[in-house]
Amino acid sequence: MLKTFDLVLIGVMTATATVTYTIKHRAELKVEEVHRLEAEIKLEKDTIDLLKADWALQSQPNRLERLVKAYNEELKLQPTESTALVHAKELPMLKSEVPVPDVTEAKVSAKGATVASAKSATEASAKGAPGTKGAQATAKAQPLPMPAPRGEAEDADQIETGSVEE
Repeated sequence: MLKTFDLVLIGVMTATATVTYTIKHRAELKVEEVHRLEAEIKLEKDTIDLLKADWALQSQPNRLERLVKAYNEELKLQPTESTALVHAKELPMLKSEVPVPDVTEAKVSAKGATVASAKSATEASAKGAPGTKGAQATAKAQPLPMPAPRGEAEDADQIETGSVEE
């Protein structure tokens, strides 16, 4: 003769066993997923190592020199001259550093040029000339940033480095 209290305890024990089994099963699934992800990570690391080794082989100076000699007539490569190198100060400004031109100043300072450009652009677009966008393209034109001139007193051996932020 089972009493109600015994039946309630049996029900609680069954529910507890079910919840425990469910939690254990979910934990096993998560462990399997972790092992699968670790295997994928190892495969990716091995692939990266292989690609680094391949890059080292492909960029060997001796190999590149042979390729340059073999394809010299087609490529017509020339050594870089020291005058072709520039300092960081001489590079143009970033797009974010370009000052935004004031529309009223542009109209006042270059009124004649803007009106003449607008007329010629309108005439060209009316004729159907390719590559013209009309007067709007002329009005939106911004001046190109110019590199800073090289100073004579600047130390040629000093190289400034920095990060580019946009």
